[in-house]
Amino acid sequence: MCGLCGAFANADHWSDSPSGNGETRARSRQVKTRLANQLLAHYSLTLTDAGGSLLLRSATGQAALVPHLGALWPAADRLARKPCDPLDPELIAALNKAAAET
Repeated sequence: MCGLCGAFANADHWSDSPSGNGETRARSRQVKTRLANQLLAHYSLTLTDAGGSLLLRSATGQAALVPHLGALWPAADRLARKPCDPLDPELIAALNKAAAET
């Protein structure tokens, strides 16, 4: 990545803002990463916080750096090689089933 692209990639995104309940930016990012992983598991993807960026990984070992949550779903589509819709009825049903079992 060139220096100019890196400068733009590190710009603040609204999804990186803390909730406003005295939560730190780092804690907010941990919570959002955990919630995103609940959705991404349906597509055999995982997300980890890699410092300034997010690292999205597939079950086959492919990976992509995601600068913020706003860029997550296009990257997920590429790694899963299919559309990853967070509003997919099958995903929502799986999440509801998992919540009912806990």
